[in-house]
Amino acid sequence: MSDSPSPLPSFGAFCLYWLRLGLTSFGGPAGQIAMMQSELVERRRWIDQTRFLHALNFCMLLPGPEAQQLATYIGWRMYGGCGGLVAGGLFVLPGALVLLALSWIAAAHGDTGLVGALFDGIKPAVVAIIAAAVWRLGRRTLKGPAAVALAGAAFLALALLHLPFPLVVGVAAVIGGVAARTGRHWFAHPHPAGDDGSDGGSTTDLTAEPAPKAGRLLPLLGLGLVLWAVPVGAVLLAFGADPWRGVAILFTKAAFITFGGAYAVLPYIAGQAVDSYGWLSPREMIDGLALAETTPGPLILVTQYVGFFAGWNRPGALSPALAGTLGAALTTYVTFLPCFLFIFAGAPYLERLIHNRLAAGALAAIAAAVVGVILNLGVYLGMAVLLPDGQHTAGSLIWAWAIMLTALYALTRRGVAIHWVVAGGAAAGLIQALAASSL
Repeated sequence: MSDSPSPLPSFGAFCLYWLRLGLTSFGGPAGQIAMMQSELVERRRWIDQTRFLHALNFCMLLPGPEAQQLATYIGWRMYGGCGGLVAGGLFVLPGALVLLALSWIAAAHGDTGLVGALFDGIKPAVVAIIAAAVWRLGRRTLKGPAAVALAGAAFLALALLHLPFPLVVGVAAVIGGVAARTGRHWFAHPHPAGDDGSDGGSTTDLTAEPAPKAGRLLPLLGLGLVLWAVPVGAVLLAFGADPWRGVAILFTKAAFITFGGAYAVLPYIAGQAVDSYGWLSPREMIDGLALAETTPGPLILVTQYVGFFAGWNRPGALSPALAGTLGAALTTYVTFLPCFLFIFAGAPYLERLIHNRLAAGALAAIAAAVVGVILNLGVYLGMAVLLPDGQHTAGSLIWAWAIMLTALYALTRRGVAIHWVVAGGAAAGLIQALAASSL
């Protein structure tokens, strides 16, 4: 088969592909990226292997969901800004609509017997999913004593010192950048560039493309500010400040610090949403993560669930359902707007960015620190789900531990897909409830 790119498809076929991917993109970023690799590089040949890998490296340097940003970049390469909006938007939209429906079910019926039993089984499975994520990421990232030490320091900084997540990420980036600048290779990078600036074997010269126009970033930044301020300002003027100002500020800030995926930023979001703003309970936060694991699209859509509960529990003059829908829409908008802007602003500079030693060192250190950050999330959720708090019987706790350990074995030893593990947990929760009701 020829390695040359195929002719540009029709825009209709282009849109249909991204809609289909948005409907079927289960399995987290690794599975989503693998699906794009198989379909777009190998079968359809809409983008060549070198550009695909370079784009993936570039997206790894950015905060936000790398799979969604990779889709946006490929769309931008093919059809410009319109293509980027279509590809990135359709990658997110199906999962967002599914999660909106599930959020309403959780808010309106989460305490009923059947739905509550399903959640009781899913929660231990989610703890196992996070434990497996720590294991996989740690094996790939923690290649030396400096990386292990940084991961441990990040965990202690969050779990014991309760330092802000942005500060932990910022300090890790500085450490990694300084180390790389001084020639100290302390941290392993998931997609290292060669010392000579090459990609380690690529034969396609992408640096020969025309340089981007000078001064293009300032108008783009101004457009981004307008696109953020106008909808947010309209919501505040129409419905007041509470909870909409907090929703806009929290999730905009989260969008700029989501290095390492949704698991890394979730403790920060949970701490703010549960403890500072009081939009939802720790139990409801765990339910949201469980639901986000069952939907297609990026896991960072869990923020939409939080925004839904912010509106549902603080509806003001609106009905809870309408306020929840507004909260979900506002959250999704401010979460993903920066993702598009990062791609549109940085894509023309792709080659310079992915081979920048300082950026690579900073990202490598962040990747090491994220292991500790995700471990902190696992401890946070594990204590809520698996340790007695006076509200669980001994039998229910034993059942929760059994679900967690079984799910962990399925993930780490049998390679079972995440959505099947979540479905198995839900079935186990239902079985437990039926067994208890028959006694």
